[in-house]
Amino acid sequence: MRAPEFWYRPRDAEAQILSPLGWIYAAAGRVRHAVTVPIKANVPVICIGNLTVGGTGKTPVAIAIAQRIEALGFKPGFLTRGYGAQIKGPMTVDPSLDLAQDVGDEPLLLAAHAVTVCSPDRPAGARLLASKRVQAVVMDDGFQNPTLAKDLSFVVVDAERGFGNGEVIPAGPLRERVEDGLARAQAVILMGDGEIELPVALPVFRAKLMPVEEDAALVRNQRVAAFAGIGMPDKFFATLVNLGATLAMARPYPDHHPYKDDELIELLNGAASAGAVPVTTEKDWIRLSPAFRNKVRALRVRVEFDRASAPAVDELITKCLKQNR
Repeated sequence: MRAPEFWYRPRDAEAQILSPLGWIYAAAGRVRHAVTVPIKANVPVICIGNLTVGGTGKTPVAIAIAQRIEALGFKPGFLTRGYGAQIKGPMTVDPSLDLAQDVGDEPLLLAAHAVTVCSPDRPAGARLLASKRVQAVVMDDGFQNPTLAKDLSFVVVDAERGFGNGEVIPAGPLRERVEDGLARAQAVILMGDGEIELPVALPVFRAKLMPVEEDAALVRNQRVAAFAGIGMPDKFFATLVNLGATLAMARPYPDHHPYKDDELIELLNGAASAGAVPVTTEKDWIRLSPAFRNKVRALRVRVEFDRASAPAVDELITKCLKQNR
């Protein structure tokens, strides 16, 4: 789905009409947390979550945290639900065999960096990862799922959009009330430029999504036909412009959009007519059928913490891993 525009406007009539449904949604979440006894995993669990619907950069942050864990001398593994995954039990993702329509796009991105388990049952997934001798489970999302105990939780927040109008689904973009979610977190990772006010005192770390230079060089000063089915496609298009690319076409799609061959043929024909290079995000590229991947360029991104935040993040991770061995 694409986020309604009123979610990111000051609370207006639409939000007021829907706010009672948001109260019910938030209350149901609080009850679920209150009645569920989380299962403790055999290895430390570090959760990368957010409080809003839509893209905040959770998956790139999860990859960055896993890389920091590895640099500290520990073996990480990823645990994810896999949006739209057609599986029932926990499974290890094989990026050479599995397709996005089977396991989801994010698990394939994660599996390129470390052993990845896709599981609707989070405790079962953590057990499978523990059997593979990982020393830290990095959860991509699942912050609102109370079934698996978390030892360290980072909440990722888009610095530009913040918490929108402050309302819970469907009146706003929040998955739960801000104060409820932050009460279970140990730190906030603020992505991009901007400031937000938090109702809870927590460490705030700053980070940005940076294009991988190798990919950026291929689109810099080029005419591009861009398309993206992510939480905020406009940010991807803006990144291309900031790199010096000229947008001959910018086609947004809903998050996790499953591209059909006829759509891709139309996109490629449009790009050829405009004399432009077809380009998309890595997350979209992984959802393309193999026959189209070599015809479209992917712009990969990485998370870069600022100088003050990087050592503080490492300190939190180290403390968590040593205390929960």
